[in-house]
Amino acid sequence: MKKYLNLFDTTQKVNYKTEILSGLTVALALVPEAVAFALMAGLSPLTGLYAAFMMGFVTSILGGRPGMISGATGAVAIVIVTLAKSHGVEYIFATVILAGIIQMAAGFLKLGKLIRLVPHPVIFGFVNGLAIIIFMSQLDQFKDISGNWLTGSSLYILLGLVLLTMLIIWGLPRLTKAIPASLTAILVVFGIVFWTGIDTKTVGDIASIKGEFPPFHIPSIPFTLETLMLILPYAAIVAGVGLIESLLTLNIVDEITETRGRGNKEAVAQGIANVFSGFFSGMGGCAMIGQSLINVSNGARARLSGIVASVMLLVFVMYGSALIEKVPMAALTGLMVMVAIGTFEWASLKTFTKFPKSDVFVMVLVTLVTVFLHNLALAVLIGVIIAALVFAWDNAKRVRARKRFDEKGIKYYEIYGPLFFGSVTAFNEKFDILNDPQEVIIDFAESRVVDMSAIEALNKITERYHKVGKKVQLKHLSPDCRQLIKNAEEIIVVNILEDPSYKVVMD
Repeated sequence: MKKYLNLFDTTQKVNYKTEILSGLTVALALVPEAVAFALMAGLSPLTGLYAAFMMGFVTSILGGRPGMISGATGAVAIVIVTLAKSHGVEYIFATVILAGIIQMAAGFLKLGKLIRLVPHPVIFGFVNGLAIIIFMSQLDQFKDISGNWLTGSSLYILLGLVLLTMLIIWGLPRLTKAIPASLTAILVVFGIVFWTGIDTKTVGDIASIKGEFPPFHIPSIPFTLETLMLILPYAAIVAGVGLIESLLTLNIVDEITETRGRGNKEAVAQGIANVFSGFFSGMGGCAMIGQSLINVSNGARARLSGIVASVMLLVFVMYGSALIEKVPMAALTGLMVMVAIGTFEWASLKTFTKFPKSDVFVMVLVTLVTVFLHNLALAVLIGVIIAALVFAWDNAKRVRARKRFDEKGIKYYEIYGPLFFGSVTAFNEKFDILNDPQEVIIDFAESRVVDMSAIEALNKITERYHKVGKKVQLKHLSPDCRQLIKNAEEIIVVNILEDPSYKVVMD
């Protein structure tokens, strides 16, 4: 019988064995990623490893998505690399702390729900772009220290071990799910290399990971307004990138596990983790989609796996560096390639002929920006803006007006569709002011007055009728529309004859 225990989450049952083994697998996968991202940012490998430990440990305990893994990420590394080169690591620590405070504020203000504004094509593009980046980042393992592509036996050995790793990860779950396929693949390849003495690249060939417990350290920088203004833009971008990547990863894990995480709680946890990371000599980070997918694909569903992963990572750094540095990079490369394959939304390729062209365009654009600029926040922002503009354009074309006369000769304009900045031009073209009768009623039973541009359009149309001596009334405005007009009465005079206080005509 399987043993279960509750750890930090009374609503989530935890399979002890699955969580421990999955956490160990994730810890092994975190090592080369943390080292690579630290080097990418121009920092020491331990800066990335300390960040991976602190981010993973804090968010696993406090986060809003059990099973999700956080650590040092390439998205953050890309943001801080310029500051690291120009001002040094102490300013990076301060930037990460400030970014954490911003993230905590976003969580407390419940801004996490804004992730709902991200359309599905943007998520598809983000995920596909991230999968491509993960895959492309593994290609560096096929180069020597001079940056030249491997050739001959070195290439064939590395390629063979990578393919063996991928084969085990793909095939083992079809035979048994008793042990994580990823961990099994790493151990098998490690055993082959260790016992046969095959000469291939290992973790130690990248950098030494030996260290101590992350030292507490207050950033050694001038505490002045000038320093604040210097790091604030970087901190804001780090905070934004971290929240976007974390909340999108949360949504993806939600879909896989068919459960629901808490975005605002995750935002606060990410902020706390970054504050701790900055004070404990880390480069900061956010949720990691690759490692999170490794974790959930292994069957982990609760907080224990993330805690084990972060603690084991620290154990590797403090006590097991000599052994971990012997792990073949081929095993970790094969693991990450399988993560990239699993991350890519292959179903999105079917949308090219079935989805609206605008959605396909947004998806492809977000993918390209993610891949070529490595700026996830910018990619998502561009995608959301374009999707919003397309939505506004489509709705602007849907404003219609059905015209009819009643028995008294009063002309009705029954408006359909929202009246907002994009549709006011089409709205104004519906009226035949000179040829209309003396009394006109504009019926909004099937429409809504949305914004200031709509109120201005009502102002102009009533003015035009008034100038030719005709009376116009608005009918069936919803309560929020009436309030919107009333709030604007000091700025814009909506000329509704016989209705000076904006009392809407009722049936």
